[in-house]
Parts: sequence; C-alpha cells; structure tokens
Amino acid sequence: MQESILKLQETIAENERRIKELSKEIGELEKKRDQEIGGALRSLEESLAEAQRTDTKAQSALDLVKQNLKGEEKKRKDLVKNMDDDAKAVINKEKEVKKITDNFSSLQETSQKDGEAFTAAQQHFNAVSAGLSSNEDGEEATLAGQMMACKNDISKAETEAKQAQMKLKHAQQELKTKQAEVKKMDSGYKKDNEAFEAVKKNKEKLEEEIKKLNYEDGKEEQLLEKRRDLSRNVGRLREAYESLMSRYSSLRFDYRDPEKNWDKNRVKGLIASLITVKDPSSATALEVVAGGRLYNVVVDTEVTGKKLLEKGELKRRLTIIPLNKISARRLGNDTVNVAKNLVGADNVHLALTLVGYDSELQKAMEYIFGTTLVCDTMDNAKKVTFDKRIMTKSVTLGGDTFDPQGTLSGGIFFF
Repeated sequence: MQESILKLQETIAENERRIKELSKEIGELEKKRDQEIGGALRSLEESLAEAQRTDTKAQSALDLVKQNLKGEEKKRKDLVKNMDDDAKAVINKEKEVKKITDNFSSLQETSQKDGEAFTAAQQHFNAVSAGLSSNEDGEEATLAGQMMACKNDISKAETEAKQAQMKLKHAQQELKTKQAEVKKMDSGYKKDNEAFEAVKKNKEKLEEEIKKLNYEDGKEEQLLEKRRDLSRNVGRLREAYESLMSRYSSLRFDYRDPEKNWDKNRVKGLIASLITVKDPSSATALEVVAGGRLYNVVVDTEVTGKKLLEKGELKRRLTIIPLNKISARRLGNDTVNVAKNLVGADNVHLALTLVGYDSELQKAMEYIFGTTLVCDTMDNAKKVTFDKRIMTKSVTLGGDTFDPQGTLSGGIFFF
C-alpha cells in the first residue's frame, strides 16, 4: 500500500513537472506568435501608411499637372485659332491694299493723262490767240468758236484733274490707313506667335513632369488595388490584434486627453508596447526581468503623469514613469565582460541589450533592464550571480531567477 502511494506521488510529481514544461512551451509559443503578429501588423500598417502617402502625393501632383496641361492645351488651341484668324485677316488686308494700290496707280495714270490733255488744250489756246484758225481736225473755224471749244476743253480738263486729285488724295489716305492696319496685324500675329511658342514650351515641360512622375496607364488602378489589399490585410491583423488584446487585457492602455489640444507624444505608452524582443528565445527571461514594470506607463514629465492620473479617466491603476525624473542605473561594461569571460560571451547578456527601443526611452529601459543579466542555463546563472567580482541578479532563459542575496525562484511567468 505504502509502495503504491509512493508511486502515485511520483506519478503526480512527474505529471506536475510535465505540466510545467508544457505550460512553458505553450507560453513561449504564444509569445512568439504574438510578437510575430504584432510585428507583421506594424509593418503592414507602416507599408499601408507609406503607400497611402505616396499614392496621395502622386495623385495630387498628377491631378495638378493634368489640370495645368488641360489649361495650357486650351490656351494653345485659342492661340492657334487667333493665329489662323489673324493670318486670314492679314491676307484680306493685303488684298485690300493691293486693290487700293492698283486703283491708286490707275488714278495716277488718269491724272497724268488729264495733265497732258490740259497742256495740249493750253497750247492750242495759245496758238489760237496767236491767230491760228484751224481746229483739231484741220478744218477752218472762226476764232470765237475755237476759243469757246478751247475754254470748254480747259474747263473739262481742270474738273477731271481736280476729281483725279481728290481721288488720289483719298486713295493715299486709305492706303496709309490700310498699311497701318496691316502693320498692326503683323504686330498682333507676332505677339500671338510668341504666346503660342510659350504655351508649346510649357506643354512640353508639363509632359516632362508627367514622365518624371512615372505615370503610365493602369498604374493608378494597380496602386489602388494594392492599397485595397493592404487595407484588407490590416483589417484582418487588426481583428487578430483586438482578439489578443481581449485575451491579455493588461496590454491595453487607453486614456482620455486631459486637456484641449493635447500632444499625444507626451505619453509614450506601456513598456511592453515600447520594446521589441531581438531574440524570441529570451522573451521569458525578459518578462521575468521586467516583472510588473512591464505594464508601467512612460511619459515625458511628472506634469504629464499628474494630468494623466487626474483627468485621463484611466480604467485601472497604473504606475507612471516620467522620463525627466527617473533614476536609472546600468551595469558597467567591466562587470558584463567579467561575466562573459566566466561562462562564455554567447551564454550571458545584459538584459538591456536584448531589447530594441527608441533612444528617447533610454533612461526608462535602463531603469527596468539595466541591472540584470540573462544566462542560458541555471549553472551559468549561478556562477555569474555569486561570483564575488559580479554579485548581480540573473535570470535564465527558462525564467529561473538567481539573486546574490541567496534567493532562488523559478517557474514560468504568465501575464
């Protein structure tokens, strides 16, 4: 009977040990999964944000260039039409000038003929006055008759000369007017041509800008489809994230802005959300190192912390770490090197070096991870912790803690 009890006790102990091992494995797998999902979510959100910014910027630039190009194209068409109209007007004016010039030449010839006729009549009159009695046909005529005919010819010639002179003067004035109009049309044509060349150059410049944007047909649709895919992925990961947050409520940190125009950069967030674990195998050890401080909230100053506590409507009690007041300490490099020489450089690390974080959080991270060593095995942890040159707290990858004060604690850390 006693023997059966002992066997049962051994079986129970073995089962308990096995349960601890399985719990440890489950915890490590869950943490690894959570880290991978969180990292993928952040990466996809960043990719989506970057794609959205690039798409918005490219779309705005493309719309602006298209709008400018459309305006310049309209200007170009208007200028081409104006140039065509001007060219037709110039041709019509040139025809009018030619017509006036021809008319002017004809009038000049008429004026010349009238002048010659007047001269001939004057000579004839002089001849008659001298006593000649023959008319233009050589026939005999009385002096009075020839005088009358001569006066009529002179009067007629003078009238025709005056009319020709008036027509000539009018033609000269009209010629000057048409020449001025042609000159003005030439000037307008030149100006329109210069404007056309400017629009043409501007159009070429806009086309070059479109090329620089790497715009091509269908690319916009491809970017939109990529954006939709990223949005769907982010949505799925967000659902997974919310599911994990509901399971591990201690990782959720929400607050209300304590005042108007609140700068959210003043509140950095939970320590757990501000670090990245460089090697998943060290996750358990780092959780043990941080302990409850893993859920402390980092803020920039104690003033921010006070406002957060008083008006932030926090849903649970939280410890706040103000960066400007935190007193941090970091294990010296000499001590770390002694530990590495004692058990091997790859078998012991300062906990602080196993996490990634923003440089502005340095003091907070030193406060939490700066004075504890992480060792691969219990034997190495024991050597490091109780060596008189080191005498520093250490944690194994399995979560066992060694303290130079002589205490040992073990087991998996669940949050």
